[in-house]
Amino acid sequence: MDIYVGNLAYSTSDDELRDFFSAYGSVSSARVCVDRMTGRSKGFGFVEMENAEEANAAIAALNGREVGGRALRVNESQPKPRTERPRGGGGGYGGGGFGGGRREGGDRRERGTSRW
Repeated sequence: MDIYVGNLAYSTSDDELRDFFSAYGSVSSARVCVDRMTGRSKGFGFVEMENAEEANAAIAALNGREVGGRALRVNESQPKPRTERPRGGGGGYGGGGFGGGRREGGDRRERGTSRW
């Protein structure tokens, strides 16, 4: 069972997170999510426990428990809802602008075909 752990102290490591939960059963994995650019903790993580009963016991015991001066938020991880991305729009390469036209630029009248 996957467990979401929120409101972690920014100094919490993967090993510390594993230790919090290992008192309640077998932990398959534990990871603190970090910002890719800075390498700093985002203040939340995920723990995977093999046994659902042990996971529920850990959730009941650790939710609201103060660790590092912060009250943990612990619950069963919910999969992120898959929302359809909006299509189109501007920005990036090839987006926005008026989208082309003649390459010569300047006057838009055809040369030499005007009656004026």
